[in-house]
Amino acid sequence: MHMTSAPHLLTEDRPEFDRLIDEALRAAGERPELATLGERLNAEQLRTMAQGASALLAAAAAAEYGHYVKVREERRDEALSAPGTTGDEDDSHNGGGAGVSAVVAVLAPVLAGTAMLIFLLVGYILKMIEPEPAFAQTMLTAGWLFGALTAAALLFAVIGLLVTAVRNSATEVAADETEAIPDEVARAREAWRHALLERGIIPFLRDALADPSAGPGFPTPRTPGAGRIPSLGYTRPDFTSPGTPSQGSPPGYTPPDFTSPDFGGPEHRPD
Repeated sequence: MHMTSAPHLLTEDRPEFDRLIDEALRAAGERPELATLGERLNAEQLRTMAQGASALLAAAAAAEYGHYVKVREERRDEALSAPGTTGDEDDSHNGGGAGVSAVVAVLAPVLAGTAMLIFLLVGYILKMIEPEPAFAQTMLTAGWLFGALTAAALLFAVIGLLVTAVRNSATEVAADETEAIPDEVARAREAWRHALLERGIIPFLRDALADPSAGPGFPTPRTPGAGRIPSLGYTRPDFTSPGTPSQGSPPGYTPPDFTSPDFGGPEHRPD
């Protein structure tokens, strides 16, 4: 099922949306309507606001985006339903040959090394026997011969792996260069980018910079439907002076009751 309109961005197109915001902010000096960037709102604040309003901005280019997604999905369906080519069959045959060569390159050093260890071990054990058997030296010679074969097999295996890696990387680069975006998809993509930038992102940034109710940090939320800038849910804290509590009555205070001592005659002694 293909999309006819797409106000909400797909996950794969979200990075392109973020790149368009960055491009608009980098080119702010070339647009008179964005010349006040940095006076009240900086680039990071505007980027955060635009990313938070992605659905609103995407709706400005919904028709172009819907066409772009439809054409892109059609091309993908055609590529998946296309039958295999002779080149694919040749690649499969080459892949089978490469697989056999890789197995041989891995097994040859292992087998030669194992034979080397066996012949050398048996040869040295025979040399310790008195009298020394006649074929002990033959076993040692065979062991060292298999050692040379092991070293040669390892060398060829390393060279083969390097050649295979270089060939695969060259094939991937060639495939990337030849696998270009179809013209129809590229035109639809460029139309969506242009509409999103000119009808969505740039007007949003312009309104955010020109909003007279926006403070030096975050813009004051507007009434829903009054403009492009979404509510950020931000309120300033309530600061009061230290001597004036914001609410409630001040704590009560009563000075102590100081009285003079009771001095009298001898008949009036203090209790």
